[in-house]
Amino acid sequence: MSSILHTIAIAVGGILAGLALAGAQLWRQRQALDAARYEATHDEITGLPNRRLFVTRLRAVLADNAPVGVVLLDLNRFKTINDTLGHEVGNDLLHQVGRRLASLPAPVWVTARLSGDEFALLVAGDRDDTAAAAHAAWEVIAAAPMRVVNGDLQVTASVGYTHAHHDHVSTRHLLTQADSAMYEAKRASGGVREYLTHRTPTARSRDRHDH
Repeated sequence: MSSILHTIAIAVGGILAGLALAGAQLWRQRQALDAARYEATHDEITGLPNRRLFVTRLRAVLADNAPVGVVLLDLNRFKTINDTLGHEVGNDLLHQVGRRLASLPAPVWVTARLSGDEFALLVAGDRDDTAAAAHAAWEVIAAAPMRVVNGDLQVTASVGYTHAHHDHVSTRHLLTQADSAMYEAKRASGGVREYLTHRTPTARSRDRHDH
């Protein structure tokens, strides 16, 4: 091989090696970006969408004027379980609840963990669809004990729901309504409650969703 061809071969090899290195670096950057995006929109404990992603999806459905319902629920006695059995058990319980809720079929479109032991369902449908999803959520949690790290726990939930029955309703409005209904259920020691228009949202609901 002439010295010129040898020089060209070395140069081409260097270029190919540089391209391979650049490609590997780009792949790692994309992986890191995807991971960062996932972490920004998903809950670490359950792997479910978080509040940010839930609100984004809800806002998109409302922008299309599509029929939609919101179901909110939290676990009864979760604080007691967390305090007496420890955070590891509490986190395991949240994970199990998330798995059961995520298994609910359509018209449940999005299942999210908003914060603490509060979960949300976005239902693509009318009032009857939303009511059915709310009752299904309550039943799937109460149906059988939850298998956690140190045994089984029987838990129940307080569930509230509402639906968009007119145009120009806001995400905050729907979340406030569902939250108010959920706390009606909690005051009754659990079960399922629909938001009724004659009820006034609780101070807690207004505070939580005014931003």
